[in-house]
Parts: sequence; structure tokens; C-alpha cells
Amino acid sequence: MISIEEMADALKLLGDKNRLTIVALLNEKELCVCEIVDLLQTSQPNISQHMRKLKDGGLVKEAKKGQWVYYSLNVQDKPYIAEILNQIPSQKDKLKSTVCEENDCCN
Repeated sequence: MISIEEMADALKLLGDKNRLTIVALLNEKELCVCEIVDLLQTSQPNISQHMRKLKDGGLVKEAKKGQWVYYSLNVQDKPYIAEILNQIPSQKDKLKSTVCEENDCCN
């Protein structure tokens, strides 16, 4: 059973608009850092800070593929997060054309 403190910490992470957007995007598919940078129109260091916080909070996991790091959701053990994700507007439209598909930067 999750504690109130653990739940509060996870929900605090989602209280930031950029992190909530990242989680919504990752709810659609696994993404590379460069894709997230492009989609949120911000710097790579900024995204890296958000990803570190989400990873430390146990909401995302990373997988290295060559020199690139890909992120995906890690919320199977957090049904309350899954319920929040069900209420977040879909981000599929934003994912139609990502920088990696256009520039082949992560392949």
C-alpha cells in the first residue's frame, strides 16, 4: 500500500505543467529526449532536469539505445496516476511529426 507521503510526492511532480505534459506525451508513446525538447519548445538541459525529477519520483524509466536515451512511463504500480492519465487531454496530435522522424537523429 502506498503512503500518503509517496502519493503527495508523485502528485507534486505532476503539478508542474511541463512535467504533466511530458507524462501525457509518454502516455502515448516512448520518446527520446530530443523529441521532448522539440515538442515542448525548450532547452535540452531544462528537459533533462524534468526527466531526472520524474525518474527519481519513479514515474518514468529510461532505456539506452545506442547513444540515445528513451523514456517511457513507469506507473503500473501507481493506479492513481493511471486514473489521472485517463483524464488528461490526448497529446496524439503533437506526436504526428516529431523531430526524430524528420531528422533521423535518434536512429
